[in-house]
Amino acid sequence: MNIPTVAIENVPDPLPDGVAVLDVREPQEWEAGHIEGALHIPLGVLPVRVDEVAGLDAAQTLVVCKVGGRSAQAVAYLAQQGYDVVNLDGGMLEWEAAGRPMVSDTGAPAYVA
Repeated sequence: MNIPTVAIENVPDPLPDGVAVLDVREPQEWEAGHIEGALHIPLGVLPVRVDEVAGLDAAQTLVVCKVGGRSAQAVAYLAQQGYDVVNLDGGMLEWEAAGRPMVSDTGAPAYVA
């Protein structure tokens, strides 16, 4: 299956209306730093929480993890379910390297764990 993928330089900054973000990393990764407004569903529980993706009410969903492997798996699964999803090539490491904004749940400066 061909995984729809986008490079960070082709992701508008800021993200336009109609584009949602789904973060499939583990809780400790999310807490360290994530994209503000993203929906957090760890990859391992995505099948049981997939209805939450429908609740995003987005034209397209950008799926992220740390480097792009887990998000590629999520994109493959969600595309089979009929969602318009795209994988961020290089994941949150590329997001951070591009200087894109992040927030943390710890009160400390956000970073990619």
